[in-house]
Amino acid sequence: MGQVAATGGRMAVTLKDVAARAGVSRSAVSRTFTEGASVSAKTRAKVEKAATELGYSPNAIASSLTTGRTKLIGLVSNNFHNPLFLEVFDLFTRGLQERGLRPLLVNLSNETDPANSVRMLRQYSVDGVIVASSTLPPSFAEAFRDAGVPVVHSFGRYTTSPHVHVVGIDNIACGRMAAEALIARGHRSVAFLGGPEKATSTQDRARGFLDALASHPDIKVSTSYASAYSFDAGRAEMQRVLATQMPAEAYFCGDDVLSIGALSAIQDAGLRVPDDIGIIGLNDMAMSRWENINLTTIRQPIAEIIDASVELVVGTIKRPERHPETRLFPCRIIERGTLRPVPR
Repeated sequence: MGQVAATGGRMAVTLKDVAARAGVSRSAVSRTFTEGASVSAKTRAKVEKAATELGYSPNAIASSLTTGRTKLIGLVSNNFHNPLFLEVFDLFTRGLQERGLRPLLVNLSNETDPANSVRMLRQYSVDGVIVASSTLPPSFAEAFRDAGVPVVHSFGRYTTSPHVHVVGIDNIACGRMAAEALIARGHRSVAFLGGPEKATSTQDRARGFLDALASHPDIKVSTSYASAYSFDAGRAEMQRVLATQMPAEAYFCGDDVLSIGALSAIQDAGLRVPDDIGIIGLNDMAMSRWENINLTTIRQPIAEIIDASVELVVGTIKRPERHPETRLFPCRIIERGTLRPVPR
C-alpha cells in the first residue's frame, strides 16, 4: 500500500520507507524535506542518510501542497526566434535549477494582451515571473505585479522610478556609444538600422544614437527599421536600403542578429565590410564571435543580468513588500572586423 510501480518493475521508494529505515516518524521525514520546517540536526542526518541509501527523492508536487509553494518560475519572452535567447534561456534555467527552482517557459511571440499571460501563469500557480524581453512595454510586467505575482522585467526599459524590478542596460547610452564609435572613425554618413519601431529598446537605442550625432551637423544621418529582431528582417531591410538609396558609410544595427542579416545582404550585393560599409551591432551573442562573421559590437553582459534577475525574483518571493529597483549593467565595445580601425 502507498507505493507506486516504477519503470523496470521496481517499486518507487516512499516517505514511509525512509521513515522506517531512519527509525523516525513520517512527519519527521516530511519536515526534513520541507524548506523552513523545524527538525533537529540529529533527525535530519538520520533521514538524509536513509534517503540516500534508498535512493529517495521528495515528490515536488506533494511538497507544494504542504508548503503552498510550487517553486515554479514563469520565464516569459516574445522573441524565441532570436538566437540570443538560446543563451538567455540556458543561463536562466540553470540559474533557477541551481537554486532548487523549476522554470516554466512561456512563448508570447504572438501575444499582445498581458491579461492572457497572467491568467495562464496563475493557473500553474507559479511563485514568480521573469519577463525576459527588451521589446515588451513596462505595462506587461506590471500586469503580473497587479495580480500579486512577484515579477522581474529582465532587459526592460530603464527608469529611475520603476513599478517592478527592472534589470538590464541603458539603451540610450548604448546608442550614444555606437554613434561615438562611428564619429571616431571619421565617417561622414552614418545610419541607424533598428528593430521594430514600437519596441522600447529600438526607440532608446535610436534616441541615444541621434542625440550623439546632433552636435555633428556635418555628418549625414538616416534611420530605418526592420520588422523584427531577426536575421531575415535585418537582411530584408538592408536589401531594401541598398536597392532604393545610396547606403551610408557605416550602420549601427540595433542588435547582433539584425547586423548579421545586414552583413549577408551587403555581401550578396558585392560590397565589402568594412571597406565599403561598416557595421556595429549590440549584444555580443556567441554567433558574433564566429570567424566568418567577426562582428564589431557592443557587449551586453547577459550572464550578469540573468543572475541579478534570478536573485531579485527569489528575494521578492521571500519579501513581497520589497521596493522595486532598477539594476543597470555597463556595456562596452568589442572590437572585431566589421568596422575600420580608429585613425591614429
